Amino acid sequence: MAGGSPMRQSLNLANTAGMIEKAFSYKSAPAIAISVNSPGGSPVQSRLIYKRIRDLAEEKEKKVIVFTEDVAASGGYMIALAGDEIVADPSSIIGSIGVVSASFGFPDLLKKIGVERRVYTAGKNKAILDPFQPEKKEDVERLKKLQLEMHETFIEMVKERRGDRLSNDEELFTGAFWTGKASLPLGLVDHVGDMRGFMKQRYGEKTRLKLVSPPRGLFGRRLSFFSSLAHRATGDIAANMADGLIDAAERRSLWGRYGL
Repeated sequence: MAGGSPMRQSLNLANTAGMIEKAFSYKSAPAIAISVNSPGGSPVQSRLIYKRIRDLAEEKEKKVIVFTEDVAASGGYMIALAGDEIVADPSSIIGSIGVVSASFGFPDLLKKIGVERRVYTAGKNKAILDPFQPEKKEDVERLKKLQLEMHETFIEMVKERRGDRLSNDEELFTGAFWTGKASLPLGLVDHVGDMRGFMKQRYGEKTRLKLVSPPRGLFGRRLSFFSSLAHRATGDIAANMADGLIDAAERRSLWGRYGL
C-alpha cells in the first residue's frame, strides 16, 4: 500500500463506482467475478472500493469471486479481500501487506542553483517532511506512527476476511509477497486457476461472462467486473506534462517493485 504523493489517475472509488454498480445490476447472475491487477495505491481508496463491493454483495445477495492477474499486492490485495473466494494465477504476485511512503530529499539543491526557499506557516507542523529542508527526526517518527496505524487496519481486514484460512507464517504481515502458487498454502488465496475455467467448472459449461471494464491507461491498474450468467496555456501545459510524467513514473515504480 503506497503512501506519499497522490496518484491522481490511480484506481479509486470515483472511477470504479459505476462499474461496480453495473456489475451487480444483473439480477439473474448468481456471482460477480472481479479481475484485479494492481500493485497498490491509496489505502483509503482501496478500502472504499472493498467496502462498496462488500456492501453490494450483501445487498444483492451475490457471491463475489476475485481473480488476480499479474499482481494483487498491497492496496490491490486489500481490494481482493472483497472476494468470498480468491483465485490466483500460479504466477501472480500476491501479498505485500504493509504500508510504504517514498519521496526524495533536495536540501542542498536550491543553494546550488541560487534559489532561496521561503515557507510561512501557522502551525509548527504544517511543513513537515518538506523535501527542500533537512529531514527531522520528529517528522519521521510522526510519519511512522501514521504508517503503523494504517498497517494495523490492513492486518485487521486480512484477519477478518481470511480468518482461519491463514497460516501462522511470521512473514505474512511484513510486506513480503509471493507467487499465487506459494500464497495458496499461506491462506492468502483459495485456489489457483483462471477465470473462465474456474467459473465454468463452478457454474457449468453454459456459463457466460459479461464484461464490465474501463479503458486501460499507460501503466494503469485494472479492476474488471464480470457478471456470471450461469444458466440464468504554455505554462499550464508544461506543468500538466510534468505532473503526468511524475504520475507515470510513480506508477511505473510501483509495478517495477514486483518485477513487472
